[in-house]
Amino acid sequence: MELKIYLRQTGDILQQAQVNFRLQKIVTLIAVILFIIKIIAWYITQSISILTDALESTVNVIAGFISLYSLYIAAKPRDSNHPYGHGKAEFLSAAVEGSLIFIAGIVIIYQAIYNFFYPHELQKLDYGILLVAVTAIINLITGRYCVSVGKRNNSLALIASGKHLQSDTWSTLGIIIGLIVIWLTTLKWLDGAIAICLAIYIMYTGYTIVRSSIAGIMDEADRELLEKMVQLLNQNRKINWIDLHNLRIIKFGNVLHTDCHLTVPWYLNVREAHEEIETLSSLIRKEFGETVEFFVHADGCCDFSCKICNKQDCTVRKFVFEKRIEWTVDNISRNTRHDIYTEG
Repeated sequence: MELKIYLRQTGDILQQAQVNFRLQKIVTLIAVILFIIKIIAWYITQSISILTDALESTVNVIAGFISLYSLYIAAKPRDSNHPYGHGKAEFLSAAVEGSLIFIAGIVIIYQAIYNFFYPHELQKLDYGILLVAVTAIINLITGRYCVSVGKRNNSLALIASGKHLQSDTWSTLGIIIGLIVIWLTTLKWLDGAIAICLAIYIMYTGYTIVRSSIAGIMDEADRELLEKMVQLLNQNRKINWIDLHNLRIIKFGNVLHTDCHLTVPWYLNVREAHEEIETLSSLIRKEFGETVEFFVHADGCCDFSCKICNKQDCTVRKFVFEKRIEWTVDNISRNTRHDIYTEG
């Protein structure tokens, strides 16, 4: 039974990794095409704002190939050297991509300041606006789809690519609005001012991506994910689940490795305890997907467990039930049980 579950999980993990890889190939191809369109638009208009957009697209292309390689690595099956798979490669990819986005913002600010002192004559803004608007629409659709698939498959690389494309969309929209104003008012200095404002936004986006990737590499606790899981467990808590503690979640690309200790009545036999564990595991997989690796250690209850155990048909109870301990992110993550029962 456990072997079948393991094989099914492994197949689902590999299938999702392959889906991520195929989507990233499409994203990379789109990035190359959009970069060419923006370069044409900049050549026609000589606008520093459009050049700003083109420079960010250069990062899109480079980051796209980096993400593609990381997803290729992440799609590889586990081996003796990588028992948890190759999913951590996605965190490195996202870190590089975020760094490139941040550097692009610095370059854009430099180019914008230079343009204040040595302005370029703007030309054919109407054609440039049209071309850039097409790239914005394509980026918006592609970015939203990448983030959606990335969240569904727990792929940080796809989420990073999607957010990058979305930030590119909003920056492009700002450029379009600015170019329209310049076209109508002939206020050429707005070209550089718009570029600087968008560069600051781009740099912030790069920082958030780098921050997320470092958190993944360092196995930082995802409190939002923990809260969602704890809420699910509280809502579906069974009578034999006396306590749950030492809950931990580690991300390996699109795999969530989760383990915890489940306290059950000490008199349950091995099969009965296994059934409780299987019920708990099935609940988690139903909510979070088959790519969750869930390892549960069963503990038998102790005397001090009676005070928080409301099992009515218990024939070996030594203390009267006092109160039910509501599981929270803080107490469910503890390594010990006794302090949870004895606290006020």
